[in-house]
Amino acid sequence: MSQPAFSMRIRNLEERLDTQIVRRGNRFQGLTAEGEIVLQHGRAILDQSRALEDQIRAAKGEVIGTLRLGTIPTANTYAARIATWLRARHPGITLRIDTTSSIDLLQGLEDGRFDAAITYTDGVATSLLRVDPLYDERYVLMVPNTLVQLEGGEITWAEAAKLPLILLEGEMQNRRIIDQIFEDVGVDTQVVAETDGFTAMVAMAVDGLGAAVLPHVLIDKLGVFVDVSLLPLVDPVIGKSVGLVLPNRGQSIPAVEALRETVLERQEQ
Repeated sequence: MSQPAFSMRIRNLEERLDTQIVRRGNRFQGLTAEGEIVLQHGRAILDQSRALEDQIRAAKGEVIGTLRLGTIPTANTYAARIATWLRARHPGITLRIDTTSSIDLLQGLEDGRFDAAITYTDGVATSLLRVDPLYDERYVLMVPNTLVQLEGGEITWAEAAKLPLILLEGEMQNRRIIDQIFEDVGVDTQVVAETDGFTAMVAMAVDGLGAAVLPHVLIDKLGVFVDVSLLPLVDPVIGKSVGLVLPNRGQSIPAVEALRETVLERQEQ
């Protein structure tokens, strides 16, 4: 739709409701309080429309559609497993996985960008969202063998702080968790590189730049590296709850329920 046509639709809606729903200036300045009400009802209408179509297909024995699953970077590997599980059980469902911050995930659930999310359960409003715990995120250190040689197969957070570190960017929840652990231990860190994804972290560690703090769920997908060691981080051993979070909609969408049932079934195995 062109911009003039879109603007005309908005003005027609304002005339019909006899109220201003958009705050105007030289550019778009957001919605009025009445506009936020319109937006809320609009999302509900879209949800109901999608639920109607999906439930009709489900009544015919078809569970199909595209699901938008948002995930924190540390849960990418787990999300990939979900795609495999879901495909085996419901081949008519296509899973789209988007990676973003925990804050954006919760906002995306609210505004309809995501049908479901895998994120940290701390701070999630269970009165507004459905939360199913999946696992506790623990941490390991990928460290080049040229930097450290330790016996016992593990390393303390205090020992890790003495190494050049590769971490996620500061606005990511995982980074805030890691920073808080080091602060609680009472040590300063020397961060030599930051990135928004674990692929770059692994590559830099393998090249010998520094040691990367990684979630344990990523380890079994990394394969074998000759020149680095993977050491559990201890003293303390930290576990952060990660869960499947769904919007608490009035109308359930069959494909979303199929996703939840598939994941919970795997959790019981």
